[in-house]
Amino acid sequence: MPDNARRLHLICYDIACPRRLGRIHRYLKGRAAPVQYSVFVAKLNRREISLLAARLAHRIHPRKDDIRIYPLPEKLALQRLGRGAFPEGIYLFAGGVEDFLEALEQNEQLTR
Repeated sequence: MPDNARRLHLICYDIACPRRLGRIHRYLKGRAAPVQYSVFVAKLNRREISLLAARLAHRIHPRKDDIRIYPLPEKLALQRLGRGAFPEGIYLFAGGVEDFLEALEQNEQLTR
């Protein structure tokens, strides 16, 4: 993947301290789309992933907390099981995750 090519990444976390948990959640909410309570998706390039990982590393306790960032395949087949209602702040776009992320990105640019 070229350094400037953006691709979807799944960001998951398990944070031991409620205070750090809130900080991590708020930080990611401004940079990625929430999928579940501790799971986000973001379309980022290598530089952006490195920067995000470095900034998250400064916000956690390395022996007590766990954050994982997984690159997702280009052709992604999603399956959802369980309750159908989306948590507050979660939206469904007919175009899929990439359209949602583009809309999120455009909204961020408008609010800066």
